[in-house]
Amino acid sequence: MLIVDDVLFFPVSGILWVFNKVYEAARQELAGQADAITAELSELYTMLETEKISTSEFDAREKELLDRLDDLEEQTVVIED
Repeated sequence: MLIVDDVLFFPVSGILWVFNKVYEAARQELAGQADAITAELSELYTMLETEKISTSEFDAREKELLDRLDDLEEQTVVIED
């Protein structure tokens, strides 16, 4: 009886496995993007401290990066729900 159940439910379990892999790939991609933005922010702060960019340039770029990071966090919440 268990073999028959396994055969009958294989398509369902196969589809669930595929969805799980897609979900994990999406989470990893979002995490990688967040890490890249965080690294850019760190570099931006360094450039400001060494006076390679002006305060106004820093503010504009920082706002853009933080907005992107916020968008990623919203996407992460949607994926996890």
